[in-house]
Amino acid sequence: MTAREKPKNLWMGRWGFVLAATGSSVGLGNIWKFPYMTGEYGGGAFVLVYLACIAAIGIPIMIAEIGFGRRGRGSPIDAIRRVARESGRGSGWSLIGWMAMLCGFMILSFYVVVAGWSVSYLWKAISGGLNADSVDGMAAIFAANNANPWNLGFWSTLVTLATMFIVGKGVQEGIERSVSWMMPGLVIMLLIMIGYAMFSGGFGAAVDFLFGFELGKLSSEGLLAAMGHCFFTLSLASGAIMTYGAYLPDGKSIARTTFVVAICDTTVALMAGLAIFPIIFANGMDPSSGPGLIFMSLPLAFQQMPFGTLLEIIFFIMLTVAALTSAISMVEATIAWLNESKGISRVKASWGVGILLWIVSTLAMLSFNVGADWTLAGKHFFGWLDYLTSRFMMPLGGLGMAVLAGFVLRNEIFRSELGLSNAQHALWLFMIRYVSPLGIVLIFIDALGVMDLDMGSQWPWFLALLIAFTLIGELLSPRLKRQFAG
Repeated sequence: MTAREKPKNLWMGRWGFVLAATGSSVGLGNIWKFPYMTGEYGGGAFVLVYLACIAAIGIPIMIAEIGFGRRGRGSPIDAIRRVARESGRGSGWSLIGWMAMLCGFMILSFYVVVAGWSVSYLWKAISGGLNADSVDGMAAIFAANNANPWNLGFWSTLVTLATMFIVGKGVQEGIERSVSWMMPGLVIMLLIMIGYAMFSGGFGAAVDFLFGFELGKLSSEGLLAAMGHCFFTLSLASGAIMTYGAYLPDGKSIARTTFVVAICDTTVALMAGLAIFPIIFANGMDPSSGPGLIFMSLPLAFQQMPFGTLLEIIFFIMLTVAALTSAISMVEATIAWLNESKGISRVKASWGVGILLWIVSTLAMLSFNVGADWTLAGKHFFGWLDYLTSRFMMPLGGLGMAVLAGFVLRNEIFRSELGLSNAQHALWLFMIRYVSPLGIVLIFIDALGVMDLDMGSQWPWFLALLIAFTLIGELLSPRLKRQFAG
């Protein structure tokens, strides 16, 4: 298959891609992780930095990923190899695709366990199993839920089966048809939650918390967390967006589509904050209570509210739908590669990968019960999957794609694929060459702990570093291109 040959699978339209890519991005990262991170890192200050990171790092790399996918028309491995060859570069660049595909599978291996929490809590909300009179009581319910491997394994297995069933049905019949009702349903449920929150008594405090910017709350730790979270929430460098981009029809603007996806993803994250924080504030709870905000603090608040049980059920349905749309996207790269490159039917590939996923996710699930003591360097299996993917593989994959798109490929290839004007292409090229990589390098420095970064007080130094980074890059760019071409 040549670089411009149409694949067997295409979205029925641009909105099919937008809904699927938004579904990939709008997962537990938006409804579970974003609210508690906002609480931990100072509210509006974190939100502002997060939005800046989406614009400066997330959008340029997402444009590149979709561009690779549509230009190469295949799984991340095949797409990058084809685009690199079209520029006269070696097929070794496909290692970036291999890492992205592996990263997506590793994330999904622990993600289905967290998604299993959502489904189990939905069942508890329906059956009345979330009754406690304190946060400690809710913490005991959460601990008991995880302590039973049969219980936790059942729910994570259920998520795995649902994911593989949908993916096995194909791009249009399975993925696109599913997200076409799941994503609008998710937004409707969020709107219901926000509508209720407006009359909860804590809505004004929530708006001030989310959108009131206080410079003193802008910590370096929060800035780095925002950089890392924009990778997680947009599903970057995990194979999902690139694979979905391979199904985007020609003639659809990649840049415009990327902006729509980023706006939808960010809007849902902010809507989640507007749905959750009013309830937290109205009940006098701490918004910085960490990961337990959703599974401990919020259920306690629900049972103290009028129609609380109904709202609790709606909330955990919403959380389950968000988890499922992301799970679908993270396994699609592997299924596409097996189907296109190895000739394995989609159904067989789905269930074969599903069995392997079940085995690995079971090991991750056991980290919370019988395998809690199976640790290496202080981390259990679940922790290592999360640590390696979020701190190293996703940033490294994003850096590789930025270097490949910005310095290695012939400019005219992406210029024609992205359909940008000269000024727009120049801006994107500057962002993908310098701004995005510098942000990723800072994430790496933080992850490695080799330097104490205080960006709150030393931002002029980082501005100077960006200027130096740009000048050096421009000086080395011709030499780099010759080196890579050789």
